[in-house]
Amino acid sequence: MKLLVFSLLFLFFSCYNLERDCLPFHEGNFSFTQIINGELKISTFTRDSNYEIERYEGKIDTATIRWVNDCECILTKLNPNSNQNKRPIQIRILSTSNDSYNFEYSLVGDSKNKQRGMIKKN
Repeated sequence: MKLLVFSLLFLFFSCYNLERDCLPFHEGNFSFTQIINGELKISTFTRDSNYEIERYEGKIDTATIRWVNDCECILTKLNPNSNQNKRPIQIRILSTSNDSYNFEYSLVGDSKNKQRGMIKKN
């Protein structure tokens, strides 16, 4: 009986794969919603093959984007205003849907402090 249950569970979980079609998210218009200090904040950005231009609370920030593979990229700010902003950010897409993706990100070299979020394609 245990073998049958184990076999069914193994079959169920081994057939379940998260979708990861990352290429449609290399370019376009996107939004990122998060709660900061109890307030809902929305950041919008446009991405092309070389740059990502972000708009957040009336400010515009530009970064270069380099795709390491189809689902991982490195963002480097062009005009960092602090030492913290000088460090590149590594982004890894974990799963995708038709108009959004779940991802994790951290400063390059700081894999202990990964954050997660969801981006929606507009």
